[in-house]
Amino acid sequence: VQLVESGGGLVQPGESQRLSCAASGIIFSMYAMGWYRQAPGKQRELVALITSGGRTTGVDSVKGRFTISRDNAESTVYLQMNSLKPEETDVYYCYAAATRGAYWGKGAQVTVSS
Repeated sequence: VQLVESGGGLVQPGESQRLSCAASGIIFSMYAMGWYRQAPGKQRELVALITSGGRTTGVDSVKGRFTISRDNAESTVYLQMNSLKPEETDVYYCYAAATRGAYWGKGAQVTVSS
C-alpha cells in the first residue's frame, strides 16, 4: 500500500494551495480518506475527513477555508486550502482507513510565510 502526497511547499499568508494524495494497493472507493497535520513537538491532528460515501467533516478552525474531495476513478484525495495562515505551517499527512486496515502517507511540508 502506498499513499503519496504532493502539492506542498511555500505559500504566502492568505494564499491557497492544493494537496493531493495518490493511493495504490487498496480498493480506494472502500476507504475513508483523511488529512492530518503535525507541527514539531505537537500531536498529529485531524484536519478533514471524507467517507467512502463522500460525506465530509473537518476541524472547526478550517471550516469555510479547506475542502476535502476525492476522485475514486483516480484513487486520489485532495485538500484545497484557502486563506492559509502562518500557524498552519505543518507537515500534512494523508490517511486511509477501512475495517481491513489503516495507512499513512509520508507527509508533505506546507510552509505559510511571507
